[in-house]
Amino acid sequence: MFKRRKERSFSRRVAEGIYPRGGWIRAASYILHRIRRLPDPPHRIARGVACGVFVCFTPFFGFHFVLATLLALMIRGNIMAAILATFFGNPFTFPIIATISLDLGSWMLGLPGGMQLHAIVGSFSNASLELWMNMKAIFTDDVAQWDWLLRFFHRVFLPYLVGGLIPGFITAVFFYFATRPVFTAYQVRRIKRLKKKYEKQRAARLSKAGASGENL
Repeated sequence: MFKRRKERSFSRRVAEGIYPRGGWIRAASYILHRIRRLPDPPHRIARGVACGVFVCFTPFFGFHFVLATLLALMIRGNIMAAILATFFGNPFTFPIIATISLDLGSWMLGLPGGMQLHAIVGSFSNASLELWMNMKAIFTDDVAQWDWLLRFFHRVFLPYLVGGLIPGFITAVFFYFATRPVFTAYQVRRIKRLKKKYEKQRAARLSKAGASGENL
């Protein structure tokens, strides 16, 4: 009943993942609206947001939802907020995150830096393909090749992981302290609005009951 009448093609899903149908501004507004309405104390929602933002600085692409969930469970943050906050990592922020993380990690590990963005993307794509081919080799006569994956791990993955910890932590802390008062103020206004609505409905019911008593 809730399925699409016309199933989206693979290319359409990829295109909407890069640029949503309503645009990134509308998508960001929707995510913020969903986070604000989560039924949890503001500090737990803010913790969840911090978790989701932090994992965006890790090179575990495809597992950010899982990592954000586990991290939120560890620090008792809101899981849904953590998952929604992983959209902080998007085509606009990824070039900045990847460049900063990889350059910083390379400097910390004493490795040459300055890798271009297209080379970073290509490295992850080739690593995924190579890993898939090696997994297939387990069930075929092909010989698994691990030399390139080892070079990728030491030259790209490990520097990215190490270099993303510091900016990821700083950004996560910033989002925690920036969003907590926002969620607090929103929930206070929402409670006042619901209370006002309830009192208005209660007054209307009492007025109606009084009018019915007079008629009797």
